[in-house]
Amino acid sequence: MKAERILVVEDEDDIVELIQFTLHREGFESEVVQKGDEALARAESMEPDLILLDLMLPGKNGHQICSDLRAHPRLAQTPVIMLTARSEEKEMIQGLESGADDYVTKPFSPKLLCARIRAVIRRRRREEDGGAHPVASGRIQRGPVEIDPNRHRATLNGKALELTYTEFHLLALLAGRPGWVFSRYQIVDSIRGEGYPVTKRSVDVQVVGLRKKLGESARLIETVRGVGYRFAEEVEETD
Repeated sequence: MKAERILVVEDEDDIVELIQFTLHREGFESEVVQKGDEALARAESMEPDLILLDLMLPGKNGHQICSDLRAHPRLAQTPVIMLTARSEEKEMIQGLESGADDYVTKPFSPKLLCARIRAVIRRRRREEDGGAHPVASGRIQRGPVEIDPNRHRATLNGKALELTYTEFHLLALLAGRPGWVFSRYQIVDSIRGEGYPVTKRSVDVQVVGLRKKLGESARLIETVRGVGYRFAEEVEETD
């Protein structure tokens, strides 16, 4: 089996050494970029399976790089795990809002980091092998929104939606059971697995990002005060 390729964007030599040693021991291939301005170009040439992205970098910072990745036609779906010494909730929310799939604070456990990486890789491999989303099965059509979990593709009025990994699965989860209210904890457990260390507030950030991309159809994602979110049960179907 071909080893998964990890792009490490980190400027601290000791952290780079630890990450590369850990990844090599676990059977991953890796390349390193130590300047933020070089990250996107290396990602374009490498097309990695996952990117480990430091927040504080010379040149562009991690938030800027992540936003650039999410706007790139070939790299928009590449999973990103942010590495940073900042552990405040507002920093975590900002990282998720810029498109990161996960957030690991320094100092970190190499075992924990690899567990996070493997969790994302497993989900990606399941999709590539044609496995459906664990909640939704088969094509979903809800008014102007169409979702194909097997192809990891979502469209709005026939036009492709450029969604992050988390945004896509959030949409598939809600649209798969219209009218069903999901709590924030249920959303986290369904998308990322039970016990995943992420705040309830980060779910709200993902919903905000998803609604922005849905534009006038943002009303389809309804807030149930004090509970969570649901996909509108009554939706006008399109031909």
